[in-house]
Amino acid sequence: MARTALPPHATPPELIRNFCIIAHIDHGKSTLADRMLQLTGIVDERAMRAQYLDRMDIERERGITIKSQAVRMPWESVAGTADAAGPRGKESQTFCLNMIDTPGHVDFTYEVSRSLAACEGAVLLVDAAQGIEAQTLANLYLAMENDLEIIPVLNKIDLPAAQPEKYAGEIAGLIGCDPEDVLKVSGKTGEGVEALLDRIVEVIPPPVGDPDAPARAMIFDSVYDTYRGVVTYVRVIDGNLNPRERIVMMSTKATHELLEIGVISPEPVVSDGLGVGEVGYLITGVKDVRQSRVGDTITNLRKPAERALGGYRDPRPMVFSGLYPIDGSDYPVLRDALDKLKLNDAALVYEPETSVALGFGFRVGFLGMLHLEIVRERLEREFDLDLISTLPNVEYEVTMEDGTLVEVTNPSEFPTGKIRSVTEPVVRATILVPSEFIGAVMELCQSRRGALRGMDYLSEDRVEMRYTLPLAEIVFDFFDQLKSKTRGYASLDYEPDGDQDADLVKVDILLQGDQVDAFSSIVHKDAAYAYGVRMASKLRELIPRQQFEVPVQAAIGSRVIARETIRAIRKDVLAKCYGGDISRKRKLLEKQKEGKKRMKMVGRVEVPQEAFIAALSNEPVEKSKK
Repeated sequence: MARTALPPHATPPELIRNFCIIAHIDHGKSTLADRMLQLTGIVDERAMRAQYLDRMDIERERGITIKSQAVRMPWESVAGTADAAGPRGKESQTFCLNMIDTPGHVDFTYEVSRSLAACEGAVLLVDAAQGIEAQTLANLYLAMENDLEIIPVLNKIDLPAAQPEKYAGEIAGLIGCDPEDVLKVSGKTGEGVEALLDRIVEVIPPPVGDPDAPARAMIFDSVYDTYRGVVTYVRVIDGNLNPRERIVMMSTKATHELLEIGVISPEPVVSDGLGVGEVGYLITGVKDVRQSRVGDTITNLRKPAERALGGYRDPRPMVFSGLYPIDGSDYPVLRDALDKLKLNDAALVYEPETSVALGFGFRVGFLGMLHLEIVRERLEREFDLDLISTLPNVEYEVTMEDGTLVEVTNPSEFPTGKIRSVTEPVVRATILVPSEFIGAVMELCQSRRGALRGMDYLSEDRVEMRYTLPLAEIVFDFFDQLKSKTRGYASLDYEPDGDQDADLVKVDILLQGDQVDAFSSIVHKDAAYAYGVRMASKLRELIPRQQFEVPVQAAIGSRVIARETIRAIRKDVLAKCYGGDISRKRKLLEKQKEGKKRMKMVGRVEVPQEAFIAALSNEPVEKSKK
């Protein structure tokens, strides 16, 4: 279909439809978005590529969406007009569709929640071969909380394994519609996408706002451009924004001049302004990344609004890990890199910290292990840094005997002395799994100190299991174990569910009696021995042999629970003895023994950088041939 140009100035609100695509990971959101870009004609065949809106190399390599992407598309339709009788083109109007393609993984739920707040409707996408999964449900509930109009869609109907009738009934039962109302599309072939765009125009309500009121626009995302400074993405709620007028950020009170204003279609297109309901970008030339905060309200300086918009609920970090530059002189570069990345990833929380072993770095809060992995990789790629991340852990609260409350985000902060209680965060986990794997999932959850909350059959062969699990037990390899035990069929979603008392202890690792804070960990009392043995044997393989014997110990307080010994490198002092009396050999060996003893008293164990990296990762260590 030929592209229909959008007016350069503000579009009337009744012709605007703001929607996002929500789904479980790998259910075809980005592929469906590709077909929409092609059908509406804003990307020509020559420039088209698969997953067009996934801009980062890391997204394309992993095949996952990490960042929400907003795009404006024209669509000519009779569906939203008063007289829908005529064929396309006679009574049709050009509508402006603002689409946001969202991530599917649970770690990026905050991206999804921000996108939903900028929309009036959501396309709920379900794989016709896999059906509803845990993150589908989580995103659906988020959309319902925001009172969005939901359009249920089954994708991948071209697959041989697709069961559209079965899963249409499942979706209908979930959201309370008829199975016939569930649209069937194929993002790969483009089948049914035109009907979906018409349904979006017909069903999703236009944005509501007062065009004559003082301007109010919500910042839902921002990014740092080396040449142009901070680029801010906004959704206009009331009034309008125009180039060259002065604006004010309502939370920071910072004022700027609007140098450029425009829309993303899908490349930036400069416009004469943004009106009610429109989604676009602003450039003010500001380079200070702290002045543009996601969730802030922008208004006009000459005619400011009285009340700011509601903003977003601050994300709660679920996993904490230390990030340290391998080269200590890179610390200021890491600080600037985190500032710039926070613009693009509002869920990032960090504060400076120091470690005896690793030097200066940052304690960073993440929403999950994938989030940690992606952030670290982005820092290394985009800012050319070499980083070490310490063992991830969660936030604990320790109550001392005298009633003092200590918050612990790092094992080195764990207090010594008499402790009354320790509380740890727990999550409410939802696991969707084929019924044949119920036993395996129960066994796994019980081994991770989980408590079953309930279980429901979504259909005769699919079960939703609800567990309360300690967060510390699922941040490492729980998801991997779940996938391997269910042959990849299970899906997991979780959300915070308060705190609970737990019998936790801090396990310290000692090298020749000196504590190495980077290897300390807070674990459940029952798992402390296993952790100590594993870490001691790992370090015995990783630390090179010294001229003297080095004990590697794991201890709880002053009690040693595990020990390994790194044997000394011994020089063959008997090489020059060709026979003769045994007392001569004995004398040389005794002399060597005394020298080793003196060396052990003054010698220091140097842990190489590679040993830190390997010990703090979860990969097993290959046995070295000593």
